[in-house]
Amino acid sequence: MEIERKFLIESFPDFLPLKSECDMQQIYISFAPVVRARSKNADGKESYRLTVKGKGELCREEIETSITKEQFEGLMRIAGKEPIKKHKKNYCLPDGHILECSLVDGGTENEFMYAEVEFSSVKEAESFEPPEYLVKEVTYDNYYKMNRYWQRTRLDV
Repeated sequence: MEIERKFLIESFPDFLPLKSECDMQQIYISFAPVVRARSKNADGKESYRLTVKGKGELCREEIETSITKEQFEGLMRIAGKEPIKKHKKNYCLPDGHILECSLVDGGTENEFMYAEVEFSSVKEAESFEPPEYLVKEVTYDNYYKMNRYWQRTRLDV
């Protein structure tokens, strides 16, 4: 089960301790259910994942499995669209949570940034007090789901 809150941000909060950094590409295969494939390059190490996501906003079921580079490339051909490109930085929050910040499609007209915080329970998520640099909460706004972004920027053109 994935339990997370999502926020728009204006820049990476580089004043926080950096935990990790990576570049990613992701594509969408299906929207009901959401099926996503993603490549991740962190420190020169590549990995590939296939993810199926259930319905929900704050809380939803998520099933992930590793795939090969060849499988990912095959899915890219099937999708037939330019992948979403993300530069992601994970920061340590003072309360112990990890703040996952992403620059999406940097350098394009569609560029935007968002941050997510994952929680172990709904109660914990609901009690989280976001700091002021988490500009606007969009957890319950479907417009900001990445599968909707893919549809707007890759399919509706």
